[in-house]
Order: sequence, then C-alpha cells, then structure tokens
Amino acid sequence: MAMKMTGEATLPAARSKVWAMLNDPAVLKACIPGCESLEMTGENGFAAVVKTKIGPVNATFKGKVELSDLVPAVSYRISGEGEGGVAGFAKGGARVSLADAGSGTLLHYDVEAHVGGKIAQLGARLVDGVAKSMADKFFANFAAAATGGDSATAAKATAATGTEAKPVAAPVSPAARPVDDGSAVRHGQSNVETPQAVKGRKKWLTRVRGWFTSR
Repeated sequence: MAMKMTGEATLPAARSKVWAMLNDPAVLKACIPGCESLEMTGENGFAAVVKTKIGPVNATFKGKVELSDLVPAVSYRISGEGEGGVAGFAKGGARVSLADAGSGTLLHYDVEAHVGGKIAQLGARLVDGVAKSMADKFFANFAAAATGGDSATAAKATAATGTEAKPVAAPVSPAARPVDDGSAVRHGQSNVETPQAVKGRKKWLTRVRGWFTSR
C-alpha cells in the first residue's frame, strides 16, 4: 500500500542549528515516537529500532536509514526500510528542506512510503492517521528540542499525554428524576401531603359534617 504525506513546521531556531539537529542521532532518537535505538553505521547511515502500534497491531520495526543529496543547511533526502516481523514491512523516503522564517526556520517535508503485510490490511485511513500522528509528535518533540537546545529536552517531550474519554451521563427525563419532597412543598408543587395538611383537612371535614348535622 502506497502512502504520501506532506507538511511543514516552523521551528524556533536558526537554520544552521536545525540542520545540525537533523543530523544528530541523539536528537532524532529522542524525537521519533517509539524509537528504541538509532545508531550510526557510517557517515550518513543509521540502524534503527522503532516500536509502534497501528490499530490492534503492535509492531517493532528494525531497519536502516540513509541520508543522501545533502545540501548543508538547505535540504537532504532521508530513505529507510524496516521489517516488522509478522506485522509486515515499511520502506520509503522523504525530502526535507529548510528556509528562513523570521527569527526561526521553516521545515518542509514530502514523504512517500510503502507498507505491506498485516498492517497494510488495516486500511489506508488507519495507517495514514497513525503516520500523521507520529509526524505531529515528532515535530512537537523537535520544536521542544530546538527551544531547549539539547536532546534531554526532547526526551522529556517524547512522553505523550493521553486523554482518557470520560463517560457522559445520559440526560434524565423529568419523570425519571427523584423528587425532592421538601423542595416541592416549598414551591407548592408536591402531590404528597404533609402531616400538617392531612390534619387540617380532617378538621375542615369535621366542621362541614357538624354544620350539616346541626340543621
């Protein structure tokens, strides 16, 4: 299954600093969601292990990443491929470019990827959604690292905060609501007679009965 994605992010750091961070394995490892290891295997090559969850499938991808077409502080191409065992495989590449944006840097990326195996059977919408979520988390972490200036800041930002859905109580119809007798009596809306009301009604009936019998 083929997948394409494009996007951009404005980072609060100078272009030279962003470029250096994009080539720093420690920063990249801290920013990539689920990345368990990222080690240099050559001048522009890395070995990576990334653990992720796509719908009901948990997968650990082991593969290689290579940088090419490097134009310092301007752009490069990043290519990679990985095997996830029974979950399937993923391979693809991205063109990353940098441009000045005021006091910061605009990073633009175009991604093309192919996935196969079990994860491809989950459907394009689910896989695209997970990929978009991972990209958003990466750039949020990368922006935090660019602000803090080191990979430790990115490591702290990597912990994603989940929002737990809370059950919403169903609306209660007036007939199903418990009646507060005290409140209803105070507002003259109760159908339940108080002891004082019963006693008063009996007195009134006694007086009426006495009036009729006296005639």
